[in-house]
Amino acid sequence: MFSLKLRMLQPLHSSCCNFKRNFTHKNLLELSDRGFFQSIFPDTAAPRIKQLFTKSSQSIYAGFDPTADSLHVGNLLVIMGLLHCQRAGHKPIALVGGATGLIGDPSGRKTERNQLGQSVIETNLQAIEGQLRRVFKNHEDCLWDTRNNKSQLAPLTIVNNAEWYANLNLIDFIANMGRHFRMGSMLSRSSVQTRLESEDGMSFTEFTYQIFQAYDWLHLLRKHNCCFQMGGSDQMGNLMTGHELISRVERNREVFGLTLPIVTNEEGDKFGKSAGNAVWLDENKTSPFALYQFFLRMPDSEVEKLLKLFTFIPLAEVDQLMREHAKEPEKRKAQTLLAEDVTLLVHGEHGLKQAERVTNALYKGNVDGLAELNYAEIKQTFQGATVVDLLTEPGMSILQLAMKAKCFPTESDAVRIISAGGFYINQKRVQNIAEVITTGIHILRNGVSLLRVGKRNFYIVRWQ
Repeated sequence: MFSLKLRMLQPLHSSCCNFKRNFTHKNLLELSDRGFFQSIFPDTAAPRIKQLFTKSSQSIYAGFDPTADSLHVGNLLVIMGLLHCQRAGHKPIALVGGATGLIGDPSGRKTERNQLGQSVIETNLQAIEGQLRRVFKNHEDCLWDTRNNKSQLAPLTIVNNAEWYANLNLIDFIANMGRHFRMGSMLSRSSVQTRLESEDGMSFTEFTYQIFQAYDWLHLLRKHNCCFQMGGSDQMGNLMTGHELISRVERNREVFGLTLPIVTNEEGDKFGKSAGNAVWLDENKTSPFALYQFFLRMPDSEVEKLLKLFTFIPLAEVDQLMREHAKEPEKRKAQTLLAEDVTLLVHGEHGLKQAERVTNALYKGNVDGLAELNYAEIKQTFQGATVVDLLTEPGMSILQLAMKAKCFPTESDAVRIISAGGFYINQKRVQNIAEVITTGIHILRNGVSLLRVGKRNFYIVRWQ
């Protein structure tokens, strides 16, 4: 394939252009040309923000609450924002909400989140921290051009807000901090208004969320000199509350909010969460192959926007790629490069290789790709597939295999469907029910057979 350190200069497919994943300008506001920022706060602060970014390295944070044991592609844009900060010579901080996760952010919610127990929160925190570190490592290993960018990337700092709330006295907190919050401002937030007008209303627990997120920013300002907070556009209310708190408590300090667009698909659903099926960053919940295919299947109308948001390809080269794509859209050059870069960022070189092997096996008839996968990778790729352990038996026929693997309810169904061409072994159609199972043809060298009935019903046979 290629050396990790050459990924920036040599794309996987020779048909693609020679794209470099270059640095990000120190003035992060230039990312607006990529459609990256929806708004800044205060809205008149652009000149001052530019001055600070270009003058010295700044600390910038974004928060991730542990509401699940994995982040999803909807979180990926915020991660990209932190990576751009790092590429520009700034200091990225990821805050994981060990405390705020117990409260639940009402932003963008129609109903209150289910309360999570402490043990669940801890499990989720560990998983999310691991994913963040893995993505940043993949970025440095695979997508950061050390030959053209001599400066060292500032390390990602991960903080858990449970650390500073653990020993905080409630009465002291309300007495010292509560007086700086104004009920009128808090009630005016759109996230609060929407919930107050709903049938279920809003609990006091959720209402206090903006107080704790505001204090998080104050704490990071004091400890890490963090003057910038980045988040989705649905976080604007929380950003404003934090700005107001700091302006009252630290009167001589300036802080700024940067919001990113909420990415949606053509139907207006949140990106990666259509029909309630999230596309996760955890390979055990969404395999590298599934993530790769998710981006490979993006419609032409969306791909340019997504290349600008989810890759580091310079805009001039995105334009060049789109011109090439327009000439031969059936080759899906733009989607392929998008899928490669996102999969490489999330799962690294190994994950991208795995995704390509399965893609070649399923859609290009390259059975060798399946044989190169181990059992765990096949099971991960075909999530939900029935797994069957079978003993090899001399003379076993295709019909016998299909019945032992419980692919059909009755033998007559098996005979009818196999004979009609609806049964596949390792992505090859088989129709002769008496054909004998043969190692190297029906049983791959990894000791696995992949059976398929129709288009989507997969069965994994692990031979003993």
